[in-house]
Amino acid sequence: MKTVYIASDHAGFSLKNFLVKHLVEKGYAVHDLGPADTARCDYPDSAFAVTSALKKDESAFGILICGTGIGMSMAANRVPGIRAALAACEFHARACRAHNNANVLCLGERVTGPGVAADLADIFLNTDFEGGRHLRRVELFDKKQD
Repeated sequence: MKTVYIASDHAGFSLKNFLVKHLVEKGYAVHDLGPADTARCDYPDSAFAVTSALKKDESAFGILICGTGIGMSMAANRVPGIRAALAACEFHARACRAHNNANVLCLGERVTGPGVAADLADIFLNTDFEGGRHLRRVELFDKKQD
């Protein structure tokens, strides 16, 4: 059973709740890290809650949702070892896993409907990293850059 840590800000709250239900129905172990309501909150806090959980549970995946998905992906990618990808279509969801070994899917509630978001999550969680020629490039992500 795959483990998924999921969080949003206030702008992604409804889509987060929809995806939690969808993923539980699919049999995933889902950990909803908030928020608990639509009160205004800061997306970096939600991103860091998920990335902190993934640092402790490296076999798990994360899903982050804000209005566009952009802020969440930017915040999450500040954390070493996190490879967060904003996906707006099936090709993005598949390629970010197969080629980039993404461990966090970022979505935007204001730009992605619930049905499409569920499809993207399913594709993301069921696509394996291809390794091979992609592995060397992914390993470069965590090398210190000056």
